[in-house]
Amino acid sequence: MDTFLAMLFSSEQEEKYYLDCLGYFFIFMAACTFFTLLFENVPYGRYASSKYGYPINVKFAWFVQELPAFMVPLYLVLWTPSAKTSQLPNGLLIAMYFCHYVQRSLVYPFLIRGGKPTPVVSFALAFVFCILNGYMQIRYLTHYAEYPVGWVTHPCFIIGSALWLVGWLVNVHSDHILRNLRKPGETGYKIPRGGLFEYVSGANFLGEITEWAGFALAGHSVHSTSFSIFTLVVLANRAVAHHRWYLNKFEDYPKSRKALLPFVF
Repeated sequence: MDTFLAMLFSSEQEEKYYLDCLGYFFIFMAACTFFTLLFENVPYGRYASSKYGYPINVKFAWFVQELPAFMVPLYLVLWTPSAKTSQLPNGLLIAMYFCHYVQRSLVYPFLIRGGKPTPVVSFALAFVFCILNGYMQIRYLTHYAEYPVGWVTHPCFIIGSALWLVGWLVNVHSDHILRNLRKPGETGYKIPRGGLFEYVSGANFLGEITEWAGFALAGHSVHSTSFSIFTLVVLANRAVAHHRWYLNKFEDYPKSRKALLPFVF
C-alpha cells in the first residue's frame, strides 16, 4: 500500500493536502446531495426503482458495498505502520471506526430478513463512497492526526466519545427491532415499536447520525466532520421520507411520533 501511495503522491505533505481536499469535497457533495434529495429519495430499500439499474440481492449488495469501509482501513492499519496509531486519541478513534464497520460490513448484511434488491447505481455509489471515506478517515488518523497532550480528557473528546457510544447502541438496537418486526413467513410492513421508535420514525437513523456526530466532535478534523455532515444529510432525508410513508401507509400510526428528533421534528 505504501508503494502504491508513493506512486500517487510525491510527499506526505501532498497526500495530506489531498486528504484535506477530499474532506472539503465531501462537504460539497453533501450540499449537492441535500438539494438533490429535495426532489428524490435515496433509491434503495422501499424507494428502490428499476430506473436506477439492475437490481442486486440486498444481502450481497450490503456486504460488498460496505466491505471496503472495513478492508481498506484494515490494510492501512496493518501494512502501513505509523507511530500515530499508538497514540491514545488516534487509537481510540480508530477503534470507534472499526467497531461500527465490523458490525455494518461483517454482521449486519447477514442478519437482513427479506428486503428489496438494491439498484446497481445505488450499490456502485455506496461502494465508491466506502472506499474513499475509509481511506480518508483511517489514513488521516494513522499518519497525520496530531492531538494535544491530554486530548482524551478534553470535553470535546469525552462528550464526543459518549455521543458515539450512545449512537452506536441506539443504531444496533433499532436495527434489531426492525429485523424482528415480522415473524418467520410473514411479509409486508409493520409499525416499529420499542426503544426510540416510540418517539421517532427514524430511530436507527438518529442513532447513526449521533454516532458520527460524536466521532466528529472527538476527532476534531475536516475529515470526520465531513463524514458526519454527509451522514446527517442522507439519513435525515431518509427519516423524513420514512415518517411520511408510515403516516400514509398506516391509519393508526402514532400521531405524536416525530420523524427524527423526539418531541421536535
